[in-house]
Amino acid sequence: LGTKDGVFLASGDLLQVARDREIESRMVFRFKDGSLFDETAVFTQEHKFTLQSYHLVQSGPAFPEDTEISLQRASGKYRVKTKARKDGREEVLEGKLDLPPDVYNGMVLTVAKNLRKGVGETVHIVAFTPKPLLIKLKLAPAGEHKVLVGELAKTATHFVFEPQPGMWLTLFAKLLGRMPPDYHVWVVTDELPAFVRFDGPLYTAGPVWRIELTSPR
Repeated sequence: LGTKDGVFLASGDLLQVARDREIESRMVFRFKDGSLFDETAVFTQEHKFTLQSYHLVQSGPAFPEDTEISLQRASGKYRVKTKARKDGREEVLEGKLDLPPDVYNGMVLTVAKNLRKGVGETVHIVAFTPKPLLIKLKLAPAGEHKVLVGELAKTATHFVFEPQPGMWLTLFAKLLGRMPPDYHVWVVTDELPAFVRFDGPLYTAGPVWRIELTSPR
């Protein structure tokens, strides 16, 4: 994880484990300054992807405040716990959401890898401000690029994830003071799909950061 200018911020892992009929996907970044980004999505994939639960922990000086978020599909319950950086004040927000079937928090990279070539899709994500807002996200192909895997040339599809206008996005923009930026993802589509790069914010109103693959050495 780094800035678009190439400044290193954190190293991490994307881990996936199959348990019974569910897949647990966990992305963890540990920052140089001791901060932590730990996101877990549990989903099923019988004929279509369905998010079952979501959990996110953000802590340390890389983030404006320490945050822990949980969301459950079966009950619709959510819980947002925040702790202010300045005075240590904690706040807890709890409630219920009616989730559509295509809510994909923590899963947008998985969904992008499984889109049919040249075909886009519109899905939903829940943005926590910290109050949860349901926002439409358009996943659209935006051309192809050549990438090198070792010495082999591969074709990567560039996807743009664009928040769609609507009542909730307008409210979201008012809370932020600006419209949220587009996300950009590159996926190799030769044979089996593989992640290449991601450009976008990792948290609400955050800066645009870049995720790229690294190799053991």
